[in-house]
Amino acid sequence: MLDKLYQEQIIALARQSKQRSGLDNPELTARVDNPLCGDRVTIDLSLKGELIDDIGVTVRACALCEAASEVLSTHATKLSSSDIQKVETELRDYLSGNTANPPWAQLSVFEPVKEVTSRHECVLLPFVAAKNAFLSKK
Repeated sequence: MLDKLYQEQIIALARQSKQRSGLDNPELTARVDNPLCGDRVTIDLSLKGELIDDIGVTVRACALCEAASEVLSTHATKLSSSDIQKVETELRDYLSGNTANPPWAQLSVFEPVKEVTSRHECVLLPFVAAKNAFLSKK
């Protein structure tokens, strides 16, 4: 089962995530911890109007969480708060098997995680942090 979860694509995304860092002067920041496994994600956002202009990510987590952070980082610019909330909800539905397709094609790399419900939160954590960053604005 571990071979399926930590496939080559996920490891490659996790390695790319390690090249990222937080932003120097973010407008919005949120940190989310997963107490069950110890994963921690901090998301920094700079906005242009109501849309994400830049994203910074600091991850201390498993490869699944790191890979999900990378996918989020590469797709987040020009998204709004409601876009992030929608993606997080659709990803949660995808992992739970309630929908056949992920919100972004690249998220299909997490197909094997569907079978391991205890790892769903690892994939979702960066998206929850981004959603929470927007919620901290209000």
